[in-house]
Amino acid sequence: MSESTRLPAKTGGAAYVDYEFAKRTGQVITKAGPQVSFEEAAQIVADLRAAAAEAVDPVAETSGMRAPDAAPPPLVVDRAGWIRANVDSFEAMLTPVVDKLAASRKVDLGATAAAIGGKVTGAEIGGLLAFLSSKILGQYDLAPGGTPRLLLVAPNIVQVERQLEVDPHDFRRWVAMHEETHRVQFTAVPWLREHLVTQSQELAVDLAPTPEDIGARLQQIATRLPELIRSGEGLGQLFATDEQRARIADLTAIMSLLEGHADVIMDDVGPRVIPSVAEIRAKFDRRRMSSVGIDRLLRKLLGLEAKMRQYRDGAGFVRAVMDAVGRDGLAQVWAAPQSLPRAPEILDPAAWVRRVHV
Repeated sequence: MSESTRLPAKTGGAAYVDYEFAKRTGQVITKAGPQVSFEEAAQIVADLRAAAAEAVDPVAETSGMRAPDAAPPPLVVDRAGWIRANVDSFEAMLTPVVDKLAASRKVDLGATAAAIGGKVTGAEIGGLLAFLSSKILGQYDLAPGGTPRLLLVAPNIVQVERQLEVDPHDFRRWVAMHEETHRVQFTAVPWLREHLVTQSQELAVDLAPTPEDIGARLQQIATRLPELIRSGEGLGQLFATDEQRARIADLTAIMSLLEGHADVIMDDVGPRVIPSVAEIRAKFDRRRMSSVGIDRLLRKLLGLEAKMRQYRDGAGFVRAVMDAVGRDGLAQVWAAPQSLPRAPEILDPAAWVRRVHV
């Protein structure tokens, strides 16, 4: 959409979000990246593009999947660029949610109140993305309603390779292997992107509270927040019914498959083309588990702790399935939405094999 501020509906509520303000807020408050000269920055971007190109053939050979020639190549971005892309995706994903909230509003607010509300909500989205913008090395942007594309976040990759004290050339290629696998997953499997977007949107709309729900939701915060902080499952679980939690679990199973599959491919490819892959993996895994203090609390509230488990559980699922039925047998997971692992099957790969292969 070219116009990011949603004007109040004449018949519905005045619920809308100032997405341009979200972009500006995120870009202003995001942390500065590592210090590099202009020449160094140009070299880093060129090397990341080269790493992405070099990952294509090894990932295709190891996974048995290849991105179509028409698939857009990866895009190297800074933190501000990542924020802009994700605000656009937020807008597309949240539109049905905003429409639901607007339709359920009892009182129609004036234009001034709506504009203030839009700024507040935009600032909240911008603040969330500013926090996340320093954590993400790469992301396949599903871009609902737009052009999906793989993003490599250059300052974060440089920051982590410096923190870990690993070989930059090897680390960038290791990251590229993981992210190229995501590009392959979503471009070689034609139905996957739309399925994931649809499932996520439907769940988000279902979870969005109406005015009648607010009182019960506040009570849930008081009773379940300590439990969720301990579990690291994220605030999305806070307001869910049992049926909704089951749907969240099945969606999480899909994400575990995608992340675990990418981890397996990057490590299987690694020894052939990345000399220091064992050192990189050991140091990176320690880093994944090392957050402390307020950063760890935020990770728990946002569900990032659960995301870390996705890598482990998904990789275990992929390796167990390949041990049982080989790479060709694993390929059945991409055959149709019904072939994706269900929540219990991620931790019990044999159950998936029995369901799909018997």
